[in-house]
Amino acid sequence: MSIIHFLKKNQYKNLFLLTWLLLVLGQACFTELMDDEAYYWVYSQHLDWGYFDHPPMVALLIKLGYSLFHNELGVRIGMVILNFLTLIITDKLIPGRDNRLFYLLLCVMGAMQIGGMLAVPDVPLIFFAALYFLVYRSFLEQQSWKNTLLLASSMALMFYSKYHGILLVGFTVISNLNLLRVFKFYVACVVTAILFFPHLYWQYAHGFPSLQYHLVERNAPAYDFSYTTEYILGQLLLFGPLAGWLVLYYAFVCPIQSAFERALKISVIGVLAFFLLSTIKGRVEANWTVMLFTPVLVLAHQAIRRKRSLKWSVKVLQYLAPITVMVVLIVRIYLVWDFLPGVEIRPEIHNNKPWAAALKEKAGGKPVVFLNSYQLPSKYMFYSGDVSYSVNSRYSRRSQYNYWHTEEQLWGKPVMIAFEPSNKDIPVTDSVRTVKGQWNYYIADPYYSYSLISMTPGLKEMKARPGDRAYFVVNVRSGYSKPLPADTSNPVIGYAFTRKKDAVPAVKTDITLTRALERKIVTMEVIMPDKPGTYQLKFCVFAGVLPPTHNSQGVKVIVE
Repeated sequence: MSIIHFLKKNQYKNLFLLTWLLLVLGQACFTELMDDEAYYWVYSQHLDWGYFDHPPMVALLIKLGYSLFHNELGVRIGMVILNFLTLIITDKLIPGRDNRLFYLLLCVMGAMQIGGMLAVPDVPLIFFAALYFLVYRSFLEQQSWKNTLLLASSMALMFYSKYHGILLVGFTVISNLNLLRVFKFYVACVVTAILFFPHLYWQYAHGFPSLQYHLVERNAPAYDFSYTTEYILGQLLLFGPLAGWLVLYYAFVCPIQSAFERALKISVIGVLAFFLLSTIKGRVEANWTVMLFTPVLVLAHQAIRRKRSLKWSVKVLQYLAPITVMVVLIVRIYLVWDFLPGVEIRPEIHNNKPWAAALKEKAGGKPVVFLNSYQLPSKYMFYSGDVSYSVNSRYSRRSQYNYWHTEEQLWGKPVMIAFEPSNKDIPVTDSVRTVKGQWNYYIADPYYSYSLISMTPGLKEMKARPGDRAYFVVNVRSGYSKPLPADTSNPVIGYAFTRKKDAVPAVKTDITLTRALERKIVTMEVIMPDKPGTYQLKFCVFAGVLPPTHNSQGVKVIVE
């Protein structure tokens, strides 16, 4: 009876929203986890105030959902709910709403339909960004203490979802400089800082790894024009695979009638421009602007209603909407059912269970260690239920596995090191055929690795000539909760250069890891590469059969 009443109250809108919810819910149930989703699921098994890659909101939501359902739905149920609530909040932000126009705009925005169930930080960011704008509108109407605290809470929750949320607050202030004269806005900022302090302290206690990675380590050694073109194309696809260009055009030309709408428009222009400029420093992921979903949709809706010159384009939306929905439906089916076997569009979403089962059988109860991947051990743990770990060499970026103490649990025990046949640096005990191809493995008994050793060089960048000798002062710290074991391989520290995908052979020193930890600060002689170019210098630990591990932030070295 209540459902009938729900539909009668606003029949078509509620039916549309209910259909949306059921489609997203079904997709969440029957689609295997993507790589990053599995990684964030492992986050949730180690709840903390922060992580190497992101703030903790995604981990908390997964933890809550997984406590209800121990499957893919449990991982995603929190995201499904937030996705649905985002539509409701966006609906409330549109005055004088035209329901049909609202449906059309939602239908042409394919990424929101497909990605709304993914257990990734973007989904809570989109929701809390919409909530932030809803509260900000109320704050503009009435600067009460209630709205002040709600504004602070919405900003903190947005920051706890993803760091990009700070851009929305910054561009909101730019759109309304009078906020700098409002005492209660300062109160809201102070309360936000207090609420966000636990995460800031986590960053401080761990050496600000997220800032170092996102602001320094992700930077490309040189600008490539493809970074800019890929970003622009990505934005057009993000806001609609067919109509993204039109939706963004609507948002840009929308006539502004209030300080609130000015905040929406300045945020859209500012965020898109900010990441466009960021392509100078390296590749920008298309999804980094997803927090603009609500502002873009609200502005696009109002632009069509207010500008007579845009009325013709509604017909374009009417043609593109059903085509987009059909494309999305095909993608939904593919996510659940691999109807194109042998065509690797997104191989990460299919055949994870049999792949993990094949490796688990060969492991025979032993933990499985993967190389240079935070995704593979995460997938293996989710679908096998056994312990897994990742060791990152100089070719791979660091990850949260460089902070968890799983490695300590493996010391001195037999493990199976699994790697693809292309890796020729590790001896092979045997191989196993899986639905995802052949995997080689090596049984290490006993196993030792040292990914939680951190080496911080005093220099961040330098220039040198080919073959020069330079001396680096390096701070060596242990991230372990207990002393190093008696490893018979006598691990030593050293260094390695990489340039894009090319590498100079890694060099060992005569400084043992134990001696380096006793000294805490060591001086290391480094010989520069013979060929000119821009390199990343990384300091490493050499232990057993494993490749030298990635134990430091990169030093930019320009050899000329």
